[in-house]
Amino acid sequence: MLNANWLLEAAPEAAATVAEGAEATAKAGGFAEMIPSLLMMVAMIAVFYFILIRPQRKKDKAVKSMLAALKVGDRVCTIGGIYGTVTALKDDTVTLAVGGPKTPMIMARWAIRSVEDAPLENDAEPQI
Repeated sequence: MLNANWLLEAAPEAAATVAEGAEATAKAGGFAEMIPSLLMMVAMIAVFYFILIRPQRKKDKAVKSMLAALKVGDRVCTIGGIYGTVTALKDDTVTLAVGGPKTPMIMARWAIRSVEDAPLENDAEPQI
């Protein structure tokens, strides 16, 4: 028959060996289980970049180049919806002629939304 003392003496050594093997398997298995999660995170970052960040940078670049290309005589629309003609440019300000009597308005350069191609009908001289 088996000696009970031998079993009691061998049990702690066997338990330690089994525990070390289990830890190694858990570490290897843990990394293997993390790979799909990491790939999903990388894919989400790529989607955010191509859908949100990249188009916004392109739009900002286009607006910056439009503001840098402003010149006297351009028809512009401000972010407040005011249409006018550029009469003077300074570093950060733009002077616009607005309305029939060509009232001058000083605006910040960043307040220009767009440069208009066609002249407005109501900006012509009044017919008497």
